[in-house]
Amino acid sequence: MSSTARQTQADSVAPTSPTSRSPFLRAARGETPDHTPVWFMRQAGRSLPEYRAARQGVGMLESCMTPELIVELTLQPVRRYAVDAAIFFSDIVLPLKAVGVDLDIKPGVGPVVASPVRTLADVEAIPDLEASHVPFVIEAVRGLVDELGETPLIGFAGAPFTVASYLVEGGPSKDHARTKAMMFGAPDVWAALLAKIAGIAAAFLEIQVRAGASAVQLFDSWAGALTPSDYRDFVMPHSASVLRQVGELGVPRIHFGVGTGNLLPLMGEAGADVVGVDWRTPLDRALDLVGPRAVQGNLDPTLVFAPTEVMTARAAEVIEAGRAARGHIFNLGHGVIPSTDPDQLKRLTEFVQGYRPAG
Repeated sequence: MSSTARQTQADSVAPTSPTSRSPFLRAARGETPDHTPVWFMRQAGRSLPEYRAARQGVGMLESCMTPELIVELTLQPVRRYAVDAAIFFSDIVLPLKAVGVDLDIKPGVGPVVASPVRTLADVEAIPDLEASHVPFVIEAVRGLVDELGETPLIGFAGAPFTVASYLVEGGPSKDHARTKAMMFGAPDVWAALLAKIAGIAAAFLEIQVRAGASAVQLFDSWAGALTPSDYRDFVMPHSASVLRQVGELGVPRIHFGVGTGNLLPLMGEAGADVVGVDWRTPLDRALDLVGPRAVQGNLDPTLVFAPTEVMTARAAEVIEAGRAARGHIFNLGHGVIPSTDPDQLKRLTEFVQGYRPAG
């Protein structure tokens, strides 16, 4: 990274930044905010009627490549819920599309890759990501920072294992058989592929931070399919590479995976400042696993369908457990379910922000 780029990054997270004293960033840094900050993964999505209206007739990838729409969809949950952070509206495979990989996101299916990766030549054919590939991202982030004011914007990227799985399988997979076959049977191709994806992910996050994002999240949807030893040997070095490169930018780094209770110690070691915890692992147990780091999570997403008093009672348990952490950012243990009632999520947000310990 050039000295000019480093200065640009440093300026974006300077202590005089409007977001620097936000509850979200204070918790991510291990400080004590005035209230437990809260945001929700997939908070901009199909649960919002305004989201469905804005995306009417517009494909997912087109939505992720249109600056005005990115800004609108990112801002919608901030307007509705007054959450403590916005998450940049994008998709895990967007950087691949931007560099020229032939893929599409098919409704009801997910990302589908026309020519799955099988060989070293396939890996070498994937270009590295440059800022010139994603001018729409830069424009959208700058517009969002202007609109958000004191509310931080979280940059977003898919982690190497998850993105690799889509490239190798050609689409979503329940057993990741082809992915693991490459990992175990063609380790040279696997290592080259994950190094390529790690470089793309780091560049994508850097571009967002350079444009003004205040934090980043590395999202690993499928890492829970791995044993701890396989994660450590075949995946962790590449996720650590992304986190290390982003660490040079001076912004908090969140690392989240689904079904990763058995991987939490390693995910902490990979270098994140904040480890996301899904709902399957009690938060108090997770604190013993992630080390001296802040945590994010981890209310079961289905609890928003329970009576409000049940939901808030369970949320209080999560908040109380989080008080023992170096820092705690309240979130669901995965993304917002599309059929969630937005009014219930609003009640949950207000409860978390207004929560004060008894006595």
